[in-house]
Amino acid sequence: MSKNDSIVMISKDIRVNEKHVRERLQDCGDIQIRRMRLGEERKVDCLMVYIEVATSNMMLEDSALGKMIGHFWEISPEQIQEFVEYNSLGIADVKKLTDMEQVFTGVLSGDAVFFMDGFDQAMKISSAGYPSMGVTEVEMEKVLRGSKEGFSDSVKTNSALIRKRLRDTRLKVVEFYIGERSHTLVQMVYMEDLVREEFLEQVKERLEAFRIDGILDSGMLEQLTEDSWFSPFPQYQTTERPDRASKEILNGKVVLLCDNSPSALVLPGVFNSFMESSEDWYNRFEMASFLRALRYVALAAATLLPGLYLAVIRFHTQILPTNMILSFAQAREGVPFSSIAELVLLELSFELIREAGVRIPGALGNAMGIVGGLIVGSAAVEANLVSPIVVMVVAITALGSLAIPNEEFASAFRLLKYFFLFLGGYLGIFGIVIGVYLTVSHLAGLLSFGVPYLVPFVKYKRENGTGTGILRVPFRKRWKRPMYAKEDESVRLRRTRSAKEEEGQNESEEGSGNWEKEKLRKNEVEETHNSGSQKDPKERSKVGKNGGESE
Repeated sequence: MSKNDSIVMISKDIRVNEKHVRERLQDCGDIQIRRMRLGEERKVDCLMVYIEVATSNMMLEDSALGKMIGHFWEISPEQIQEFVEYNSLGIADVKKLTDMEQVFTGVLSGDAVFFMDGFDQAMKISSAGYPSMGVTEVEMEKVLRGSKEGFSDSVKTNSALIRKRLRDTRLKVVEFYIGERSHTLVQMVYMEDLVREEFLEQVKERLEAFRIDGILDSGMLEQLTEDSWFSPFPQYQTTERPDRASKEILNGKVVLLCDNSPSALVLPGVFNSFMESSEDWYNRFEMASFLRALRYVALAAATLLPGLYLAVIRFHTQILPTNMILSFAQAREGVPFSSIAELVLLELSFELIREAGVRIPGALGNAMGIVGGLIVGSAAVEANLVSPIVVMVVAITALGSLAIPNEEFASAFRLLKYFFLFLGGYLGIFGIVIGVYLTVSHLAGLLSFGVPYLVPFVKYKRENGTGTGILRVPFRKRWKRPMYAKEDESVRLRRTRSAKEEEGQNESEEGSGNWEKEKLRKNEVEETHNSGSQKDPKERSKVGKNGGESE
């Protein structure tokens, strides 16, 4: 039955419910349909539907289902009816279902569904769920300082890892089921008081703007919802680290978690965020700033170095010292290929070695990449197929691409490298300048959910906040959130005075108040004295006589 057909409601007659369940689940050998007779004298017919592996421990005494069924063995049918109506045992995560579509959604999600004769609703009881890898160590975003936990394949576990770090009721988790056949659970995680409402609505609209058979990974979701699908630059930031996702949520961004995928999508994704590492905020600002600047240099080398090399040796040899030019010419003696073909051949060879290293499992893949690179490079030089300087250029280019923290972002520049290679090889420095102009123009026109891709290097709506550029400011100076958050929540850090400082401030205020009072009293005395000295001498003598008479 498809969703377009009429929805079948749950009947009070358990035989009608069982017939419909068995028709829908025909030839589904992994789904168990168990009939039971519970209550005193076994008078109540019941039915349990569950996936065998996902709910394999349902009959254990220490499980919620086991306790419920054990309780049903000893009570009357009326008490069973009352329990189902009010959940007297208080079993966690029990939900009442009214129609069969909800039943099958619950079963296929890995939960158990309980039917009882005479009751027109079913109970969905959460169980252990589908098997998964659990929390593992991060592989792609390794850091020296910081958490080693990484996301797993279970979306519930991933949201719990974020909740573990952000223990606030304002952290919201909204669920979507996407895919006509896969019914993949996608969670949208955000901080309610930080995220902009218009941005949140835009994300929801895009998630509901398409229909597809199935979503098997967050990468499919990313390609279906991004702005510029033709651009090689990713508009979503991907991360496998819960601490990184939590930090971005505190910046006012939204995180999408997809079931069966260990990669979270952070949006919007901008150029500068792809160049940041998780440990940038855990280390001191001096070293973090140096490493950030080094990554930008590595990005430029990974993109421009092959093209610049060809432009210099083919068109602009005068900018290099004579000895270096002679050394380059001597190294290329006997090479049968042109400089462009030589560089392309070696670049493709290194790409092949990298791809083979990824496909070979375990530590053997890393060893194969190192050994393969050394063997291919040295053998090519000895056979006069390439010159030694080209091997150095390709090696530095490869190191530069590996220094970029985000692999998907680095892949865009690995492709762009060939574009600059041909521009530099055929047009020289002029071609490199044209390529840089076109690339920057493309980046300036990219939007990620309405946010310019080059933020914070371009102005957008309001100040971009502190600490969002290339250099990292000291943590105590990073008092303002980036521009993604609401304007009334732009301040993230406020300084508070200690009790001793407050006491000292009160004492100083009290002392200054006493000093002001004393000064005022002295001024009044002086004014009185001055006013008395300015009177007529006769009046003063009269006052003196009167004073003497009075005495």
